[in-house]
Amino acid sequence: MILTAYIGNSNIVIGCSEPGTKKIIFEEKISTDREKTSAEYAIIIKTILEIHGIDPKDLEGGIISSSVPPVTEPVREGIERLLDKKMIEVGPGIKTGVDIKLDDPAQLGADLLVGAVAGISLYGAPIILINMGTATTISVIGEDKRFTGGMIIPGIEVSLDGLVKSAAHLPEVAIKKPAKLIGGNTVSAIQSGSIYGHASCIDGMIDRIWEDLGYETEVVATGNLTEEVIPCCRHRIKIDDGLIIKGLTILYEKNTKKKEHTKRA
Repeated sequence: MILTAYIGNSNIVIGCSEPGTKKIIFEEKISTDREKTSAEYAIIIKTILEIHGIDPKDLEGGIISSSVPPVTEPVREGIERLLDKKMIEVGPGIKTGVDIKLDDPAQLGADLLVGAVAGISLYGAPIILINMGTATTISVIGEDKRFTGGMIIPGIEVSLDGLVKSAAHLPEVAIKKPAKLIGGNTVSAIQSGSIYGHASCIDGMIDRIWEDLGYETEVVATGNLTEEVIPCCRHRIKIDDGLIIKGLTILYEKNTKKKEHTKRA
């Protein structure tokens, strides 16, 4: 078993998986907190492992990916203190197997890279990958398995938070699918606009991407609120909530096989 950690702007996804099988043992989310120390993160992650009946000594290693640089070090140090092992970190020099064709490949976010690794490995190419987090990101991988680019859209929670703060007398609303499309009150109208508006945006972007590529692709979605939004889309979109953990597991395998071979030699 290995430990996987993805640090996002809102949450840190902690997981445990079995390399070679892509089996996810568990996935938990904790809030991203820039004020926490490595010791505090170590205690939190140790508690999560205990809840799932896992002894840190039983973990062969781990891999970490981060989109929040200030939090990377305390989380990595916390995990390394807990496991007494060095973590592999997704970044320059890591073996990915993904051909990145961007204006500046170094600008590709770690979450998008990890998602691309999982998407190509599990679903093939061409493929569109949708990751719904603080932002909704859309990644496009062509028939040649090259990461060609994508789009970044404000996430539902960010958009709704901005609306409530900027408009007078609007209530805070739980983000969920309303009973009907046309809202009969303010709450249901906001819910409909948030869910169906985002779904329509995703459908529209898929159509435009296919038109630009000249062919259709597989579409896979992961991240927050996919279970609420994706079923409201008109396109056929697969939901894979464990895509990031699977991608990290694949990257762990890619970057440990060579070391193991060298040791045997």
